[in-house]
Amino acid sequence: MSTENRFQFINSQHLDGVSVLDANMSDFTYDKHAHEEFSIGVTLQGRQDFFCQGAFHKSPAGGVLLFNPEDVHDGSSGGDKDLEYLMLYIHPNSFESQFLALGVTHPAQLRIEGCLVDDPVLRNQALVLAQTLKNPQSRRIEQESALFQLSHAMVSKAGKLDELPQTNRKDTLLLRAKDYVQDNLSQDIGIDDIADAANMSKFHFIRQFRAQFGITPHQYILNCRINNARKALEAGVPSSEAAQQFGFADSSHFNRRFKRVYGMTPKQYQLQTT
Repeated sequence: MSTENRFQFINSQHLDGVSVLDANMSDFTYDKHAHEEFSIGVTLQGRQDFFCQGAFHKSPAGGVLLFNPEDVHDGSSGGDKDLEYLMLYIHPNSFESQFLALGVTHPAQLRIEGCLVDDPVLRNQALVLAQTLKNPQSRRIEQESALFQLSHAMVSKAGKLDELPQTNRKDTLLLRAKDYVQDNLSQDIGIDDIADAANMSKFHFIRQFRAQFGITPHQYILNCRINNARKALEAGVPSSEAAQQFGFADSSHFNRRFKRVYGMTPKQYQLQTT
């Protein structure tokens, strides 16, 4: 075990009240304290020993730590390896519209039992948001999407998720929002922008959009970008140019997202279709 301790805080450039701590520690011990934010962490290496909610816990690699606002806790490295972990800090106000869109009537009252959980979905969504925040090239909609997916995992863990039935009703305001997305794919648009175009509050917009189209606005934007970029590839537009034209942060982000839909990279797709 080394004697170096490293702590790096990164604040979101797009989301108020959202930050991530990237930490590596060996001989450091946190005093007992509490945060006003939700604190969601993932142990990457080593073991994190801590006291919270009246008991001592040991988080191995892959363990998910979840502290509600005002949960008193401490922390130190346990075992023989240095402790590496990521910890998200998200103010309840930043979760409010997300929780409301997921059917939580009183978001300020949401608490999740168990400060050390084994939940692969929650772990994955926490890591996705953390990595998105750490990437200085990430777009606003990417960070909003990652926050929404984490919110979904947390509300589901709390047993409060309200899955909306799909409807065939065509809402003119939501169709206007879809048109706005199509007209602004190259821009760094966010949910507030689209909700304004639909003349709705953010939480109401997200909720109604999911009910009508069976997909979140974040997923819809990404889907539109990929579909339009695919058409550009078929027309012979270089992959890097298509990525920039349709609002992807960079070529690697475009490659990653495209492959998850089509099973191959944009260049591989282009070679087969042109």
